[in-house]
Amino acid sequence: MTTARPAPQLTRSVLFLMCLATGLCAGGNYFNQPLLDEISEALGVSSSTAATSVTVAQVAYAVGLVFLAPLGDLFERRKLTVGLIGLTAAGQAIAGFGVFLIGVAVAGLFSVSAQVLVPYASILAAPGKGGRAVGTVMSGLLAGVLIARAVAGILSDIGGWTLIYHVAAVLMILVGIGLWRVLPPSYPEDPPSYPGLFLSMGRLILHHPRLRTRSLISGISFASMSAIFATTTLLLADEPFGLSPTAIGLVGLTGLAGALMASVAGGMVDRGHGRRGTMLGLVALALGWGAFVLGGHSVLWFCVGMVLTDVGVQLVHIISMNTVYTLDPQARARLNSVYMTMYFVGAAVGSAVGVWAWNAGHWVGVCVAGGVMTALCVLIWVYDVVLEKRQLAQDARLAH
Repeated sequence: MTTARPAPQLTRSVLFLMCLATGLCAGGNYFNQPLLDEISEALGVSSSTAATSVTVAQVAYAVGLVFLAPLGDLFERRKLTVGLIGLTAAGQAIAGFGVFLIGVAVAGLFSVSAQVLVPYASILAAPGKGGRAVGTVMSGLLAGVLIARAVAGILSDIGGWTLIYHVAAVLMILVGIGLWRVLPPSYPEDPPSYPGLFLSMGRLILHHPRLRTRSLISGISFASMSAIFATTTLLLADEPFGLSPTAIGLVGLTGLAGALMASVAGGMVDRGHGRRGTMLGLVALALGWGAFVLGGHSVLWFCVGMVLTDVGVQLVHIISMNTVYTLDPQARARLNSVYMTMYFVGAAVGSAVGVWAWNAGHWVGVCVAGGVMTALCVLIWVYDVVLEKRQLAQDARLAH
């Protein structure tokens, strides 16, 4: 049995560095998206072949979520986090030196250090502040995902498509050193064996229906967003837009509004407004896809759609994540692993669906696919509300 250490206060400086680390790790999986044309030309492959790197990164991340992220309930979290960041840096360096798909896969696999840091923040946070702490760290992750595209495009114009991978590798090493210096050690209570982690994850899935519903809602909503990510370059680089990688990356920055909403969503959870926030998120997602229909002929409407869908996805995501953490506070890493695996499986599926929909019906096909996925989210959420009311009624009966 490993003795638990008292959780120290989560300071602003520690929280900032955790945000930076999650942003770098998660953002690295998206460097390739605005660079697909340059990568295909440099490596002598078709654009569709280069685009498979998007799915490779997401699938590798999902595999890491299953097999590596639960280790936060088994090993000391500071050592685990810094070690994973170092391996992520190695993957980015490999990709930058031309062994592209292998590097992307390695970086994607070990970048789940971001998902060790998120429940880590919840553990270190003061009582009643866990939702905001998780939302703040996730805002760094989400901002990193969006900024990564813009920075990748800018650096590609300056020094070629490999430059972003070299720069990212160096930055991750520096951030890893910083985290080692500022993060307090964190030891899990009564850690199970490694096989026991997966047995307990199965029990958590069976025992908590809201783990299933919340994971599905978030995974499908993120799938709809990933369909946009996978096809934005195909739309905006072609006529009538003809935008450069830098311009495409800057258009993607309009989604930063969603990253800013992450902390707000965490605060809503702390105040008990999770159901209302989820409803607002789904409404924003639906309106966003309506704007994307017009965005096929207008960059302005495309940007409106990006803002609305990202706000919607992040409201749903942060509220769902915090809801899942409350199901069993002693199993946060395992709950996070189940939840985030579904989330990024959704991303991989959404990327594939987006490319398929583009081939079948161009941008209109993508918008139809996004609308269908949004409708599925609404249906599952209605059932999740029923489950929530049942649980509240049961708790009230037990209280009396």
